[in-house]
Order: sequence, then structure tokens, then C-alpha cells
Amino acid sequence: MATGKLFIGRKVRDLRLASQATQAQFAEKIGISTSYLNQIENNQRPVSAGVLLALAEKFQIGIAELSSGQNDRLLSALTEALSDPLFESYSPGLQELKLVTQNAPGMALALIRAHEAYRRSNEQLASFDDRMGGTTPLEPTPYEEVRDFFHFVDNYIHDIDREAEALAGRLGIGDGENHQALTGYLEKTHGVRVVRGDPADDAVRRFDPKARILTLSRYASAPTRDFQIALQIAQLHAGTLVDKLARGAGFRSEEAYEICRIGLHNYFAGALILPYGIFQQTARELRHDLELLAARFGASLEQVCHRLSTLQRPGQKGVPIFFARIDRAGNITKRHSAARLQFARFGAACPLWNAHQAFEMPGRIIRQLAETPDGVRYLCLATQVNKGVGGFRTAQPSYALAVGCEISYADQFVYADGLELTNRAAYDPIGISCRICERPNCASRAIPPLKRKLVVNHDIRRATPYRIE
Repeated sequence: MATGKLFIGRKVRDLRLASQATQAQFAEKIGISTSYLNQIENNQRPVSAGVLLALAEKFQIGIAELSSGQNDRLLSALTEALSDPLFESYSPGLQELKLVTQNAPGMALALIRAHEAYRRSNEQLASFDDRMGGTTPLEPTPYEEVRDFFHFVDNYIHDIDREAEALAGRLGIGDGENHQALTGYLEKTHGVRVVRGDPADDAVRRFDPKARILTLSRYASAPTRDFQIALQIAQLHAGTLVDKLARGAGFRSEEAYEICRIGLHNYFAGALILPYGIFQQTARELRHDLELLAARFGASLEQVCHRLSTLQRPGQKGVPIFFARIDRAGNITKRHSAARLQFARFGAACPLWNAHQAFEMPGRIIRQLAETPDGVRYLCLATQVNKGVGGFRTAQPSYALAVGCEISYADQFVYADGLELTNRAAYDPIGISCRICERPNCASRAIPPLKRKLVVNHDIRRATPYRIE
């Protein structure tokens, strides 16, 4: 698939500003004229292969990092918004959308949020929802606001990640035997004692700030217990930093602020148990074997999958990975993608995606070669996990974990061994969601695409009762 001309003016300008160089100094360093650099930064001219190589060589940045990725999630969200019939008279090309997301990301975000408000308002009217007061239909819910915050910062919080990694280094965390180090630090530094909870207590974690006692469920697994201890450390050790970052996000409500604090505390806990540098190196050495990584670090499969999707540190990025958690009803309860595959913000995921098959094969990691309508191919992995603690009478929610990468990175995954990566027939055609997928002959289509006209022939019946024009 042709990539077209490469306009990365914003990235080049950010790189120059980070190096504290004038346009003349920066242009001289990469061997081009000042006027050419000025045109590149303003997206008036594309970047040539020579300039791309010079940038990668002079500033120790991967070409893939420069030429892809960072704006994909914004581009996907904008494309989805503009697929609404509301914009039927306007069909921007891919290059036009790329120019907007790269050169005016603030404007793109504003349009996405305006469309979300419009959509919520229409849904509320359509369902005759007469609720009064509270959050208005023109505003995102606090949960959605926080979800978008993490989505558009690439699910990587640099200050928290570095602080957690530094603390992990001081505590010697990273060898899979973390419990003693975590509990010892909590008691010695913060005066908090960790105890097992009462068998009748259904709380996974309970903290008494006055008594300085952290009570953990008697039935929680070892990875869950360690994560909850790390979460308590996050609150006590990084509380000020978390509060500062959450306040700086500019949320509309106190509720969103508090939800974000939960997310940031969880982020710190994950980064503490799975420290960036050693985790990334081990993932590379083990070829991203999820089960071996979980055993190596004493973590759960979900913790490992989620952490892999956050390895986006500038200058030290891991493999661009997508990650999602899906419940049995098809709701995506967690989502992030550092790859070009972006999950739909509304509606369910594609039914042809192997994530849905995970519920039929518990305990197995299912492999799939898949291709999206834009021609990009992926290695997709899925496995089913149970959440919750307790016995026979306790609810045990079941989820599918989906993780994967673009096929160009497949050789770095043990799961690619034995697959026919070069055989086009081996790839299943998948989409993002039915509402924006334009595949004309999909037997699994749930609803027609929003921006295509339908032709109905009463004398012919194929996979769907209509033809997409």
C-alpha cells in the first residue's frame, strides 16, 4: 500500500524546539536550506527520504517513529466523526485529514468533541430521555473524558513512568519476587502494615489511613495482591505528582478529576511492578511471549498486555502494540493502540476479529492474521481471562484480552512462528466497526455503513438484504 507524501511538520518543529536550535542551526545540522526547513515545518512541502534519514541519524530517532504513529489515533477519531451522515456533502481525502491532524491537532480535537456532543444529544432525544439536571447531553461523561485524556497522550505518562521506574530500581523490583520488597517499603517508609482481610469482606483492598493498615482480600491472587500494594504506594509516594497531572488536564468536573486520579495511580502501580527498561528488554528477549513475561515478573496476563501497550517513551519506544479488553457482550472496557489499528469510539468491535473467539477456547492464546480495509495487516492474539475473587457463589466476570502488532513487527513475537505471513489468503478481512467499515460483501455485517447509500433488489438475496452502492 503506497504511503504517499510525508508531511510531518509538527514533529520536525517539536524536535527542533526540543534541541533548542534556531531554524538556521537545525537546517545546517541536517543539511538543508533554512527556507526548505521552514516549508517542512509549515507542511508546505513533504519530507524527502534524505531528510528523514538525516533526522533519524542526527537525533537517534527511529524512522518509523518519525513517519508514523503519533497522530494515528487522532486521525482515526476524526475519520470516524466525519463518517456521520451529518457531513454527507463533505468527503475529505486521507491526505487532507493528515494535514489537519498533524498541523492543527487542537482544531481536530475540537471538531471531534463537537461531534460527540451532537451525537449524545441525538441519542438522548431518540430515546426520549427526560432526565433533568446533572451532566447535560452536550457534555461527555466523566468516564469518557478521562478515557480520551489517556487516549490522546498515547497512554504514556512520562513523569509518572520515570518516577515509578526510579523507585523500582531502588527497591530491586523486576525479578518476579516483589512481595517482600513492596510490603517492606510500605511499612518502613510510610508506616503502613499489610494484613489479610476477613473471609466475609468482599473488598479486594481496604486502607485505613488512621490505623495505617492496608487490608487485602484473603482470596486475591498473588499478582492482584502485589498490584494493590503498588497502588497504595502510588497514592502515598506519588500522590502530589498525580494530583498535579490530573489538575493540569483541565477536566470539566471534579468527578472526572477523581476518575483520572484512579487511572494515574493504576498507571504508577503497573510501571512500578513492570519497570520500563527491564520490562522492554525482557519482552524483546522473550519475543513477547505473554505467559513467560507474566511468570518472569510475577504479573497477570492483563497487566503484561496493558504494559506492553504503554511502551511509548520518546527515543526508547517498544513495538507499537494495540491492546483491548472485551466483555462477553462485545463492549470494549479497555482500549489503547500504539499501532495504526484504532478501536471504534462508539459501537462494538468487528465480529470477525479473533477476540470474540477467545470465550470459546478458555486458557488458550488464539492467533489470527488479519487485514483492515486500508490494506494494513496485523498479527492478532486473544485469550480469555476471569476476574474477581471468591468461590462458587461469587461472580466471576470473564473478559477477552486482545493484543497484537502490524505484520512488519511480527518476527518479534513468538506467536508468528509457523504462520504464513506472506500468503495473502491467510489473512482474515476485519474492520473497525460496522458503522464505518465499507466492505461491501461481509456476511457478518450488523448495520450498514453510515455514509454509503443502499440499493435494495427484492429479486436477489445475498449475505445482506441490500447492496452497498
